[in-house]
Amino acid sequence: MNPLALNRRTARNLAELSKQSGPTRRRFPDPKFCRHPARYVAQCGIATLAVLIVLVALDHMKHTVLIASLGASTFIAFTMPHVESSRPRYLIGGYIVGTCVGCFWSAATVLLGPAMGGALDGAPVILFGAVATGSAIFLMVVTQTEHPPAAALALGYVLNEWDLLTVIVVLAGITAISLIKESSKPILTNLL
Repeated sequence: MNPLALNRRTARNLAELSKQSGPTRRRFPDPKFCRHPARYVAQCGIATLAVLIVLVALDHMKHTVLIASLGASTFIAFTMPHVESSRPRYLIGGYIVGTCVGCFWSAATVLLGPAMGGALDGAPVILFGAVATGSAIFLMVVTQTEHPPAAALALGYVLNEWDLLTVIVVLAGITAISLIKESSKPILTNLL
């Protein structure tokens, strides 16, 4: 191969690499928003409607920490609808893992906490909350259902009181958000 052509190719590759790894300039507002403002407004409106539907259905719930994770999931689902992490496998699967892990460690806190905690005050809840978060992350990675808000959900189950209705409502909420996103997917675009 011609050494001059090789040097040109190397120079092009290095220039491209420096563009990718150099400091990124953020512009305000996002240039994509300036080109398609109606799409941004409509898509965020659909996300708002999805959360409204879920919150109206969950109105009787007082477990705000557990419900708040649905807001973060809505952000992922509707700002990045065509990214793999917003697929139902990740949204619903992550919540199933987070719920199972969180409920398990919450039960461990109730059963083992008194035996561990006499002089330690809230230490068992803190310990099991951390273990629940780490366990949920591990199981989501192993089962390929990674969804960051679901790790927070696992922590929420340990830190808050909950009952079977809470579990059903949270899982129904993420399922509803996932279904609304999937049915709207043809008109949605990645905003990020």
